Amino acid sequence: MNWGIWGNNLSTKQVSELIENSVEFGVDTFDHADIYGGYTTEELFGKGLIESKIDREKIKLISKFGIMYPSDKLPIKIKHYDYSKDHIIKSVENSLINLKTDYLDCVLMHRPSPFMDINEISDTVNQLLESGKIKSFGVSNFSAQQIQVFENKVKIDCNQIQCSLTHLDPIYDGTLDYMQSKDIKPMAWKPLGEFYLKKNDQNNRIREKLLKFKKKYNCSESQILLSWLIKHPSNIIPVVGTTKIDRLKESIDSSSINLELIDWFEILEASVGKRVP
Repeated sequence: MNWGIWGNNLSTKQVSELIENSVEFGVDTFDHADIYGGYTTEELFGKGLIESKIDREKIKLISKFGIMYPSDKLPIKIKHYDYSKDHIIKSVENSLINLKTDYLDCVLMHRPSPFMDINEISDTVNQLLESGKIKSFGVSNFSAQQIQVFENKVKIDCNQIQCSLTHLDPIYDGTLDYMQSKDIKPMAWKPLGEFYLKKNDQNNRIREKLLKFKKKYNCSESQILLSWLIKHPSNIIPVVGTTKIDRLKESIDSSSINLELIDWFEILEASVGKRVP
C-alpha cells in the first residue's frame, strides 16, 4: 500500500485507524519515501503506527531515498538527486526515526540519476544491510540495463516501476523479462494508469473491454485493471494508495480474479490498438 502525499491531510487517529483496517484486510506492506508529503508523511505514519498498537513484526515498511525536492522542510534551489554515502545513511536514519522503527524491511533508490557512483552506493547499502538497519535493498524506476550495473556489487530484491495497461513499457522493453531472470520482484506504481485520468482512443478501447469482462468476472473496472497486472508471470505487485476502506478492500479482492489467458491478450490488444505480431 502506497502512503503518498495525501497522508499529509490525515490526523494521527485517522492514520492509526487506516493502518489497523489495512492490516485487518490483509495488507501488511506500507510503501513510503522520505519526500512524501513534503517530508512529513513518514513522521505522521510513525505516530499512527504507535497509536495503533499494531505489532511491528506483522507489517513490512518500505522507504526510498535519493530525490532532493524543494519544500518548506528542505529549502533548496532545484530538484536533484543525492546518492552520496552521507545522504543515504542520513535518509535511512531519518526514516527509522520518523517511522518509529529499528529497521526497514526494504529501502529503494527512488530514481536512477545521471550522477551515480555505483561503488559508493553499493558499499553504503551493504553497510546498512550488515548493520541490520535495512533487511533488503531495491530500486525504483530502473531499466534492466540500469539494474545490471549493480550486479555482483549489491543484491537487488525489487524494482518499483510504472506499469499498467496504459503504460506498457516494462512489458516490451525487456525490464520485466530481465527481472524474472534474476528473481527481482516487480512492484507497479500507478497500477490503474491513465485510465481514469484521460479521455483518448486508447482508454475508449480499454473501457469497451472492461465493460465486457467486468460482467464476465463479476467485478469492477478497477479490479480488471489490477488483475490484468497480477496475471503477468513476473508476479507484479500493484502499489495501491487510497484512504477509502471500500476501495482498499476492492483492490485486495482483485487478486482473487484469475483472468483467462485469451482474455488477458484481448485486453492487451485493446490497449495497444492492434493484435500481437
